[in-house]
Amino acid sequence: MKLGRLNHVGVATPDLDAAIAFWRETMGATVVTAPFDMPEQGVRVCFVDTPQHGTQIELLSPLSDESPIAAFLVRNPQGGQHHLAFEVPDIDEAHEWFTAQHKRILGPIRIGAHGTPVFFVHPKDMNGVLTEIMETPAHG
Repeated sequence: MKLGRLNHVGVATPDLDAAIAFWRETMGATVVTAPFDMPEQGVRVCFVDTPQHGTQIELLSPLSDESPIAAFLVRNPQGGQHHLAFEVPDIDEAHEWFTAQHKRILGPIRIGAHGTPVFFVHPKDMNGVLTEIMETPAHG
């Protein structure tokens, strides 16, 4: 198993519109995708493109009080960094590797916001960082 490219940094926010405005006005973001709902994961999502290396900021807001992001916001009312997402060429191989390393996988492999299979590894097993492992998107 090798560390893949950092695809995105997930940032939880209580107000997606205000977060988009911050990234545009304060950070100078010029490309922000239209927000879209992912009901199966309980979140509303959009991506802020960074100008170098194709890394993105994923803005996440809860769709309901049952959303994992809602629970995060209870502990962090202003929002903040939620997770790091790294690419791998084969999600099943990565899942087997992390399982063999006795890392706690949170939930099943599912389709993430980029339309590729993903899974999450518990922060207690990842040096305190919730880590998303995602299959490299076909578009690179």
